[in-house]
Amino acid sequence: MNQQQKIQNPETQVPKTPQMNDRDFINDLLTTEKYMTTSYSMALHEASHEGLYQDIMKIFSETQNCQRDLYDLMFKKGWYSIEAADQQKLQQSYQQFQGYTNQLPTGGTLQ
Repeated sequence: MNQQQKIQNPETQVPKTPQMNDRDFINDLLTTEKYMTTSYSMALHEASHEGLYQDIMKIFSETQNCQRDLYDLMFKKGWYSIEAADQQKLQQSYQQFQGYTNQLPTGGTLQ
């Protein structure tokens, strides 16, 4: 079995004390921004008034950009890691979804 390879930058050290450190604060902000983008996304699905939709969309975009900046900062500092994709699993997923497109009424061609 392949062991997943972590993709991570060298970790910036922070004090390990009961008080919150920079990593804790940024992680808390990232978690909050993720929650907010999910909530705004749900609100966008339900907005029936165009003006309200546009206002929420603007706030959603700003929040999403902030979330991405926080993610980038955490990744840069080595506080956020991701797993390298297994090429065999990627190929299997691709073939699986390629099979689904063949079941579309358009005969597998996307328009």
